[in-house]
Amino acid sequence: MSNIGLKKALGLYFVMGTPNSGNQDPLAIVEAALRGGVTCFQLREKGLHALEGEALLGFARKCQALCRLYRVPFIINDDVDLALAINADGVHVGQDDERADSVRQRIGPDKWLGVSTHNAQEVQIAQSIGADYVGLGPIYPTSTKLDASAVVGTTLVEEIHTTFPDMPIVAIGGITLATTSSIIQAGADGVAVVSAIASAKDPLYAASDLARTIYSLLE
Repeated sequence: MSNIGLKKALGLYFVMGTPNSGNQDPLAIVEAALRGGVTCFQLREKGLHALEGEALLGFARKCQALCRLYRVPFIINDDVDLALAINADGVHVGQDDERADSVRQRIGPDKWLGVSTHNAQEVQIAQSIGADYVGLGPIYPTSTKLDASAVVGTTLVEEIHTTFPDMPIVAIGGITLATTSSIIQAGADGVAVVSAIASAKDPLYAASDLARTIYSLLE
């Protein structure tokens, strides 16, 4: 995929696992988000009561089938073995997960590799090992990750966009409909959300609202 195509796919990047679904059907949330206009979906199955083994494999395949139906890239967080087993479109890793250069060797050159970053040094390293994009954040305080790093704000988005103009950036961390405009205007190619869709009373409506706002800003 070209850099332009990749950046377009990062526009509204939805991240979720079953622990984020509350009392709702997690697959129903994923499909509602896809119907609403998310451009990429990352399965991040971590936390209390996270699925494992065959249950995780089965759920991942169902998510993948939905993503294929809506022609949206399907990314696996951290679990390279799972990504390889189901031929996912890519893998996203954090700073405390398997080393990004090792992941790149395992998944090959044609799969997406995303890396979570929190400063310019981490972005530079990610770029040097061939990451296709970086997740930058947390932009705002977030309750989704209890071990989240210090808030970086939109100033860092501007800095990274200026310093690494060819590196696609998806901002993450506490992002809501009200804050998407300032993030895109700072130079991000897209926003990644969890609670803004997964915890919404109407995930379809929430995703649609976010998609309309982001598309209008990126045109």
